[in-house]
Amino acid sequence: MKPRILLLSAYDAASHKRWREQLVQLLPDYHWHTLALAPRFFQWRIRGNALSWLNEPSFQESWDLVVATSMVDLATLRGLHPQLANTPCLLYMHENQFAFPVSHQQQGRVEPQMVNLYGAMAADCVAFNSAWNRDSFLQGAGAFLNKMPDAVPSGLVDNLKRKSEVLPVPIEDALFEGTPTPLNRECPHLLWNHRWEYDKGPDRLLNFLDVLERQQQPYRLSVVGESFRNHPSAFAQIATRFRDRIENWGFLESRTKYDRLLRKADVVLSTALHDFQGLSMLEAMAAGCAPLAPDRLAYREYVPHSCRYDSHEEDADTEAKAAVGCLQRLIEKPPPCCQPDAWSASVLAGRYRSLFDRLIKIAPKPEPSSDSIGSMQ
Repeated sequence: MKPRILLLSAYDAASHKRWREQLVQLLPDYHWHTLALAPRFFQWRIRGNALSWLNEPSFQESWDLVVATSMVDLATLRGLHPQLANTPCLLYMHENQFAFPVSHQQQGRVEPQMVNLYGAMAADCVAFNSAWNRDSFLQGAGAFLNKMPDAVPSGLVDNLKRKSEVLPVPIEDALFEGTPTPLNRECPHLLWNHRWEYDKGPDRLLNFLDVLERQQQPYRLSVVGESFRNHPSAFAQIATRFRDRIENWGFLESRTKYDRLLRKADVVLSTALHDFQGLSMLEAMAAGCAPLAPDRLAYREYVPHSCRYDSHEEDADTEAKAAVGCLQRLIEKPPPCCQPDAWSASVLAGRYRSLFDRLIKIAPKPEPSSDSIGSMQ
């Protein structure tokens, strides 16, 4: 029989949904059952998911492994459902609340951080999608505990570190197919393909474009990505002021059209202040785009040094000039193709399988019943 895995996604945002569906497709040698909650009402979801699933019949069944996303209140779930106590549990950290950007209204709320912390403590293994995500979680948890007045257990962060692993979200193999086209040095096609939110730095994109215009650098521009009803005003300014440069604008409903754009663009650009892995950058790099990213976050793990511009988080104007300078050097001397092969689905599938199998093996074997003991005597 196939090992049985219960997959839990408490805030099933686009990237979380993509990851869990991809796992099921990549690893058909397991029997999968998924529980997912819609990505809305964030505070209720992250604090109340154990209540939302309180009467879920699946928790009365027998599982070989539980895989839960970082929004899942894993500690409470294991407490409310004692039959999970001996079931190995993996917590997958797409992001962590210690490094997640918050609005002014959210500042001071510790519940999301505590859910992450307790979930990591309750898990048998914690997998992060990047080393930066792991390190910022461990540092954030340590700083948080250092603020507590008393009775903080020693060695907690070290214990979390020992059971932590880096295991990225895979990039589809299809994006690596084909031969990348040479960079258009006369008029490069720049792609900005991130969520339309403030932490992705749309104001920094605006500054970057202003510097390009002042330096009379020819370029074409595509700004795509998931957008929401309320998004930063920088997007409206970009759409108006640079309309003659724009090739594509807004969310592309068709995945085929999006993949085609990845192959047509020359340079994929990030201006992000927060990015736990950088799926949009990795996808474009897999399709053959040259990356242009700030020298921070997870980008240091896969963007070549020559393609990273100096990070100036406190000085957006200086950072924009650094980004344009880096772009011009890339145009003058295009970098060799730097497809992130180690992030491909075919490579990472084996790593996921090895981790799952290792965790399944740690489950305690059932004790023989008294009847069976008597019958052997």
